[in-house]
Amino acid sequence: MSKKDKSERPRDRAGMTRLVRELLRPYRGRLTVIFLAMIVETGMSLAGPWPLKVVLDSVVGHHPMPHWVTRMVGADVTDHKMGLAALAAAMIIVIALLENAASYVDNYYTESVGQYVANDLRMRVYHHLDRLSLGYYDKQQTGNLLSTITTDITTIQNFASSATLGILVDVLTIIGMLGLMFWLNFDFALIAVAVTPFLLLFVMQFKKAVKKATHEVRRRQSDIVAVVQEGLESMRVVKAYGREQLEEEHLKEASQAAVDAALAARKIKSLLSPVVSVVVAFCVAFVLYRGSWLILHEAMTIGALTVFLSYLNKFFKPVQDLAKMTNSIAQAAVGIERVQMILAADEMIPEKPDAREPEGIKGEITFEKVAFAYRPDSPVLKEIDFRIEPGQLVGFVGATGGGKSTVASLIPRFYDATSGRVLIDGTDVRDFKIKALRNQIGCVLQDTVLFVGTIAENIGYGRPGATREEIVAAAKLANADEFISKMPKGYDSAVGERGATLSGGQRQRIGIARAIIRNSPILILDEPTAALDTESEKIVMEALENLMKGRTAIAIAHRLSTIKDADKIVVFKDGFVHEQGTHDELLRNNGLYAELYRIQFPSESGVPPAPPAPPVAAPAAKA
Repeated sequence: MSKKDKSERPRDRAGMTRLVRELLRPYRGRLTVIFLAMIVETGMSLAGPWPLKVVLDSVVGHHPMPHWVTRMVGADVTDHKMGLAALAAAMIIVIALLENAASYVDNYYTESVGQYVANDLRMRVYHHLDRLSLGYYDKQQTGNLLSTITTDITTIQNFASSATLGILVDVLTIIGMLGLMFWLNFDFALIAVAVTPFLLLFVMQFKKAVKKATHEVRRRQSDIVAVVQEGLESMRVVKAYGREQLEEEHLKEASQAAVDAALAARKIKSLLSPVVSVVVAFCVAFVLYRGSWLILHEAMTIGALTVFLSYLNKFFKPVQDLAKMTNSIAQAAVGIERVQMILAADEMIPEKPDAREPEGIKGEITFEKVAFAYRPDSPVLKEIDFRIEPGQLVGFVGATGGGKSTVASLIPRFYDATSGRVLIDGTDVRDFKIKALRNQIGCVLQDTVLFVGTIAENIGYGRPGATREEIVAAAKLANADEFISKMPKGYDSAVGERGATLSGGQRQRIGIARAIIRNSPILILDEPTAALDTESEKIVMEALENLMKGRTAIAIAHRLSTIKDADKIVVFKDGFVHEQGTHDELLRNNGLYAELYRIQFPSESGVPPAPPAPPVAAPAAKA
């Protein structure tokens, strides 16, 4: 293990401990009730064997009751055997009532604390995920995040609501029994005391191996979630290419790896209980043999031996239970570590303390020597310079990978430029509050994402609190009202998962309606018609024209016909602004844009011919 790993481990443990304290702090009152109930439950558990001792020693046998008992219940009871039997029977009932009442209280309150803690932790993790930048998600598997926010938090909840209670009861029971065992027989109690440290040391060493194995199991289980999620989300593609067998093989590999990891972990876990049980059996056998000898020599009563054997079994049972809980503890520890890894992620877009609200945005956008890289060693944008006037429609074109979408992502600060500045109305976007900045920008993407719910709810997603009249008006401007009105429930029609029940053009028009109702001064259109047929494209383009009126609009396009009438076209190549100007200007320049236009419209007149290729140098003559 490296020095770095060793130095980070105490820090990780401190972070985990702090997280657990923060989660439990709001429920201190409930924890106090749980603790008091457990004390009552433990006390009644310790009192359990004593009625049997009374019967064996004083009802069946002839040993007198202690004087303090006679003073408490009266000589009329202690001097008569059936009176003592009745007292023992009453003690059993009282002990059972108190123990089970306390058990009910601590079980209910412990479960409530577990549920509330899991809810708080789930919301805390999701809130943190919401605040992370897109750069974090570019490097993470969604399946792993889903596994952590569901399975790992459920594991922590189960531990908090069941295993924690068991551990505390066991610890209290061990402490109470040790005191009574020393009082009953000092020599026998020493046996338990002598064996316990070795058992606990064994358990502690064992815990490390269990935790490592549990880590591997959870990792493999996360892989299963990731494979299944990817397969289900891509089911149309899988069926289109007939690759069902391949996807099943992927799941088979991930599932078999999880089975192997689980069996390897179980092989380790299964060793613990037998070892502890054998040690306990040796201790009980010795006490039974030695106690029988003491009874025969009248140095010990049968009741005392019965109580001591009961305590000895109960004493080692908590030790045994604690050993068995190593698995639960390891699983909870792994779950907390995985949650902590998410909460420790700091890939957030920073907001300045004095950041301000953008007010009266006109829509002027300026890029000044902007550079950006997803990874430090691979720059994507280099020295980007251009300016967009308020109300202009500007097209971004270029080959795939040229940086068009990345440039657009810097405006709402999905990412931050590594150098240079992005300005809106002359103000650096980093000087605005992030949420307020994004409220000024509407987006229509190539693949509009629709959420489970009604069509009205999906349109209203663009502006919380929008009225039905505003939703319908936005749909009409987006040319969506026509098909929505024909649906059985109109605007209250349910949308399938990710809008699977609608056509591509219908989804795009709902996305445009969502952007219209947002009423933002700046629009980013990321190839909104790329996946549509000609008829759908015409309807969507009409809706986009309604949307862009009076707004600054950036249209990322591969179909150059959609941005021919743009006020300006910016052409990107290899992370640079290769050229910019109007459609006619760029055709006259006969550069990259003209080349792309000739490829898409080879027969159109008025397009300058391609420049002649440079002459190939003749090979040098041999001497």
